[in-house]
Amino acid sequence: MSKENSKAPQKGPMGGGPMGGGPMGAMGAGGAKAKNFKATMLKLLGYIEEYQAKIVIVLIFAAFSSIFSIVGPKLLGKVTTKLFEGLMAYMMGTGLLTDFDYINRMCLIMMALYVVSSGFAYLQGYIMSGISMKVTYKLRRDISQKMNRLPLRYYDTRTHGEVLSRVTNDVDTIAQTLNQSLGQIVTSVATVTGVIIMMLSISFSLTLTSLMILPVSGVLIMRIVKMSQKHFRTQQEYLGSINGHIEENYSGHNVVQVFNGEEEAKTIFREMNEKLYESAWKSQFLSGLMMPLMNFVGNLGYVAVCILGGYLAVKKVIEVGDVQAFIQYVRSFNQPIAQMATISNTLQSTAAAAERVFEFLEEEEEVPDSENPAVPEKVEGHVEFKNVRFGYSEDKIIVNDFSCDVKPGQRIAIVGPTGAGKSTIIKLLMRFYDVNSGDIIIDGHSIKDFTRKDLRDMFGMVLQDTWLYNASIMDNIKYGSFDATDEQVKEASKSAHCHDFIKALPGGYSMMLNEEASNISQGQKQLLTIARTFLSDPKILILDEATSSVDTRTEVLIQKAMDNLMASRTSFVIAHRLSTIRDADLILVMKDGDIIEQGNHYELLERQGFYSGLYNSQFTGATSEEE
Repeated sequence: MSKENSKAPQKGPMGGGPMGGGPMGAMGAGGAKAKNFKATMLKLLGYIEEYQAKIVIVLIFAAFSSIFSIVGPKLLGKVTTKLFEGLMAYMMGTGLLTDFDYINRMCLIMMALYVVSSGFAYLQGYIMSGISMKVTYKLRRDISQKMNRLPLRYYDTRTHGEVLSRVTNDVDTIAQTLNQSLGQIVTSVATVTGVIIMMLSISFSLTLTSLMILPVSGVLIMRIVKMSQKHFRTQQEYLGSINGHIEENYSGHNVVQVFNGEEEAKTIFREMNEKLYESAWKSQFLSGLMMPLMNFVGNLGYVAVCILGGYLAVKKVIEVGDVQAFIQYVRSFNQPIAQMATISNTLQSTAAAAERVFEFLEEEEEVPDSENPAVPEKVEGHVEFKNVRFGYSEDKIIVNDFSCDVKPGQRIAIVGPTGAGKSTIIKLLMRFYDVNSGDIIIDGHSIKDFTRKDLRDMFGMVLQDTWLYNASIMDNIKYGSFDATDEQVKEASKSAHCHDFIKALPGGYSMMLNEEASNISQGQKQLLTIARTFLSDPKILILDEATSSVDTRTEVLIQKAMDNLMASRTSFVIAHRLSTIRDADLILVMKDGDIIEQGNHYELLERQGFYSGLYNSQFTGATSEEE
């Protein structure tokens, strides 16, 4: 069936089209400012809980990869010792006592170890990539499902760019971290652990000396992380804001140009961009300090090891080759430490992104459907509003004690000035919002007794702001009625008076519409959406007159198509041109959320009340003509 606003791209509340009327979205809101790094990372780790077995295998492979790689320097140290001993013997005149067989054997062993280490590293990376992609898939799936469970109120109070930023930029940041940094963390931890064991096997005092750099490094890292975290959070928030601003200005660039809003748009962009630049510069600068500081501290460790190692070698406490091996271990030790320092930079950005994603996933959802829903066997279209009261917020009630009884098959027109509550009545009827008090009843059942799917299946919608997507005309008409045959589509098109123009198009029903459907006219778009609604065969219609921007001939076709559509169906028409609703069975005149007049066209004109004033303001002399 046709639900034009359920999928339409929004440009404001309810798509910025005729059904707009909700609270305006907050431009660039970045979400709650209270952040908790630890709690967020624990939630993120919860997503990989089901892959514990594979992660254990990754840890084992990482450990073996590190062990086989780490043993190499010690074997190389033994080779160095052999060469040193032979050189010393030669200098003392006792001959070159070098055991080349031993050296060759050690070299072959080292080559084998490095090959095996590379194999384990490859397997570890392969498994970890699979885990990260599955976690990312799961995260995107949860976000997609969450989007369908969120009430319309959520989207009414946020810009598109902000929501899109959480779904795209933030999830991409998390995916990149899972795919790259998580494997690096595992490898780094395994390497550090193995190196410490090997260092201890050579010399406890040298190990203690080299480890003295850790507290210094830890203090420096913690200070930098603490200073950079707030800037990473601000950076992520303003990234969402700037995306929202760009998306809104791009989608509405014609309006921006018509109203000469380019300078204002550039000013807002410049302010956001400056804040983004400032936060990004500070966060990247602070995190960039980690590597040079770690290198500096690491070099101090090299100096200490060389001095103490030389002293111990002279005292015959350790061998010369052990000093050489230990220096390699110190380098191997500092490298993963520095790598983890760099990863901590990435984790700050990931934490900020994950917090925003989890905020989205934890948003309040729609009220659940009834556990024992009513199942509509046959929809008659009897709709009753009983003392309906509603406001987007408690302090701004816009529908007050609204009551109305609509018989099956009646054509109901809703008129009134902007802000009177016309579109709000439709939102309540479709249960995009729930009433504060009162009830809406369809065929004897409260709309809350139906599932939202069953309720919305009763309705067909034709809105002023049409929605078509990048697919063939046939697929666009089938949207919502995916099992319909091609013949049924053509019959619906004939009823909507669009079959003839479709046949005249290049490719006919197979013609592809581009993203903006700019290769057909506005009137043709509207006829296609009417055909879509015909195909779904709804029992209740919601129509928003859509003839204001088309030529007279197309307007006549659209009006005929809509008349065909409304035949024998309960119809709610949001009327803008009062001349088009003279045949309505009942006209509800709304002002400030209340029905102040109701009746048919002629009855309301005779009363000389508010409706009569609205009608005469559009058509001078209309009253005398009618009389």
